[in-house]
Amino acid sequence: MKLSILRVLLVGIAVSMFVVAARADSIADPTIIIRDPACPSTCMSVGTSFTFGTPSSGIGTLFFNNGSGVNWFNLSLTESGVAANLITCVTDAFANCTVTTVNNVTTIFLSGVGSGFAGIGAGQNFSIVFGCTSGTCDPWPGDLDFTAHANVPEPATMALLATGIGVLVTRRKLGKKIRA
Repeated sequence: MKLSILRVLLVGIAVSMFVVAARADSIADPTIIIRDPACPSTCMSVGTSFTFGTPSSGIGTLFFNNGSGVNWFNLSLTESGVAANLITCVTDAFANCTVTTVNNVTTIFLSGVGSGFAGIGAGQNFSIVFGCTSGTCDPWPGDLDFTAHANVPEPATMALLATGIGVLVTRRKLGKKIRA
């Protein structure tokens, strides 16, 4: 009898701890949203490397134009004011968004193209929204500095990749001829 009461008590304590932990993490984190809308007026033209700051209030939208002349398939944003575990990242311009912090430097890495995700094309507009996806949240620090780098494949990298694939295909065909 005492053993079953102890089990019920332990289960009740465990459930209470999980409820408290879930509630403690329900505070909305600051969100960064990267998307490709039309600019309301003029977008700032940027190259493959550029810098920008958050709005002074910590919430707002910045509009840019990819003026680099090349398509971007990856975009890396770095800052040193907000830790990765406090950032929610949303994008409709890229397939993936990961946030990491190493040595107090936070990197927001946007990558991936595929079905419906074309990256940011040359001459295409995009925006970076600082705020919340829903409800209210803690704002970003005002005037937090970001450095952005768009990673584009170099022609030599693509030639090396094509050469490697060619070697693999050739070896496979020669292997089949030798076995036959």
